[in-house]
Amino acid sequence: MARKTPGLNTGSMSDISFLLLAFFLMVSNINTDMGIARKLPPPLPEDAEAPDVRERNIFVVMVNKDDRLLYNNEYGRIEDLKDRAKEFLGNPNNLPNLPEKVPTEIPLLGTIDVSKGVISLRNDRGTSYDMYLQVQNELTAAIKEMRDDLSTAHFGKKFADISESQREAVEQAIPVAISEAEPTKIGGK
Repeated sequence: MARKTPGLNTGSMSDISFLLLAFFLMVSNINTDMGIARKLPPPLPEDAEAPDVRERNIFVVMVNKDDRLLYNNEYGRIEDLKDRAKEFLGNPNNLPNLPEKVPTEIPLLGTIDVSKGVISLRNDRGTSYDMYLQVQNELTAAIKEMRDDLSTAHFGKKFADISESQREAVEQAIPVAISEAEPTKIGGK
């Protein structure tokens, strides 16, 4: 008569597998720092009226379904967007067709002309994610360069290298003024 070999008791294997899975999920470092960093403005009080924005203070950037770039109703190239945004927001020659500037007293900087300019970004639903990111990168780079220029002129260092109080002053002088509309259907060529 043949003897039977006893089998292994695998009843608790699923419990052990689940515990190991739970352990690795809890101790693993999952990189969640993805996306586009934007600091949203505080909400307006309920009784406040929406601010009146004059047309000269708005730089309209549109991207159509064919990834063609249009700024202020003129076709443009992605390579020129950063410089156009800097020129618009900075308004170095105080031109009447570019944004108004308001003299503002800012601690550590003194009286600075702060632009009332806003960049209005609109995308078509068919815009590629790559083009969307390129436009965001160019607009962010424009603001970064303007902040670097101001902090270098006043503090002798780039924006990333100055103190927290100095950063707050530069951010007040050059705010991130990008308004993004919900994607719509924009005519393309």
